[in-house]
Amino acid sequence: MRTMTATEASRRFSDLLDAVEAGETITITRGNRRIAEIGPARRRTGADLDAALAGTTPPDDAFQESIAAAIALLRPYEGDPWADA
Repeated sequence: MRTMTATEASRRFSDLLDAVEAGETITITRGNRRIAEIGPARRRTGADLDAALAGTTPPDDAFQESIAAAIALLRPYEGDPWADA
């Protein structure tokens, strides 16, 4: 794992992103303190969503009715949003 100062990371941000894209995790320091770790984004899957929702109570009928009522209040915008530009 490579370490960069905050100043170096700022000045060489493109290089930092290239390293992260290549799979490296970079530790950012400021004043000899670790302030951040930047690493590759983890690809999310349906299994991740299943795990996140495990044990969660499904929405009840009242929730569905509330959503339907909120949608019924929406009206399409009529007019030209750029007219005053």
